[in-house]
Amino acid sequence: MYLVTNERLNKMKKILNTRQDTLRVFMDYVYSPHNLSAIVRTCDAVNVGKLYYRHQKKVKLNNEITMGAHKWLFTEYVEDIENFYKNIKEKGYQVVVTLLDKDTIDFREVDYTKPTLIVLGNEVDGASEVSIKYADKKVIIPMYGMSQSLNVSVANAVILYEAQRQRSIKGMYDKPQLSQEIIEKTLKKWTYEDIIKAKK
Repeated sequence: MYLVTNERLNKMKKILNTRQDTLRVFMDYVYSPHNLSAIVRTCDAVNVGKLYYRHQKKVKLNNEITMGAHKWLFTEYVEDIENFYKNIKEKGYQVVVTLLDKDTIDFREVDYTKPTLIVLGNEVDGASEVSIKYADKKVIIPMYGMSQSLNVSVANAVILYEAQRQRSIKGMYDKPQLSQEIIEKTLKKWTYEDIIKAKK
């Protein structure tokens, strides 16, 4: 039973059928509500598989920035960062961290059609030592002005759209990456359970 119009239902199906389960993002102590909200919106736009996060304090999203995008993302809080990285590596993901270092490469040199976790460090200190330790690729966005870095939400958008470009060329948005079971379960949540919950 669906409590939405056919047009809305088809839009939801399209989202799930094009969701890039093998492209994920981890916000490593990103704490600015503005940046968090902008990152959420871009992750939704590119249709990433999952957005991971960990915060030292509770952070409230800015709905005027997310425009409701947070409702459609799969999100997960990271409790134990060491175990998180070990598990993601076991699943075959490459860990890509934004970092200025001697081993840093241009972000466009990475093959994002592989299972990829993009790690975003916080606004002051950058990526944590644990994230750097598990990095397979350390990337930088070339800068030619006085500034040495982009805002973390802008950097996320630049990298994600390169990933989207590569994946589109390879046709990775043309066939579902999610199992039919997950698609059906999510549709039930979006079209029925969430609506009933909101009315209570």
